[in-house]
Amino acid sequence: MSEDKSSGEIRRGHVKWFDPGKGFGFVVADEGGPDILLHANVLRNFGQSSVADGAEIELVVHQTERGLQAAEVLDIQVSEAVIGGGLSDFAEMSAEELAAAPMQPARVKWFDKVKGFGFANIFGVEDDVFVHIEVLRRSGLADLLPGEAIGIKTVEGTRGLMATEVLPWEAGLHLAGDD
Repeated sequence: MSEDKSSGEIRRGHVKWFDPGKGFGFVVADEGGPDILLHANVLRNFGQSSVADGAEIELVVHQTERGLQAAEVLDIQVSEAVIGGGLSDFAEMSAEELAAAPMQPARVKWFDKVKGFGFANIFGVEDDVFVHIEVLRRSGLADLLPGEAIGIKTVEGTRGLMATEVLPWEAGLHLAGDD
């Protein structure tokens, strides 16, 4: 364990699994030891409602009578292993084209993790935006909740507007200001 932050210890590790429906998941610390409980409220305080399995994470951890528990999320990085394969819909587009799309404020209409897709609505745009689970994984997220505010980048695909990147609302606002 490393330095103290507000009477907790800072640990780095990776997300073993996180289930937004259950409201919790577990993190495996780089230095080993017991799994660290990551509650949805702690993740929400960081500005996210979910996190992808395998994502690298830095936490402030407290020892409780029930074991190690995350008290604060300091950083989340999506590893190349999590990013994985691409979508055939974006195969013809360059990374520069995808990155050049503006970040826009949106709200999740619905998302079904089992089906692997859902839809969002950009403020002021009538058409729905298709959101594929692989785009979420590449963005470091595992799930979206209906009504959740997000930042979204889109392209016009063969089936209409498609998300190329989805970020938590706060991160989306920050990037939209940079454009």
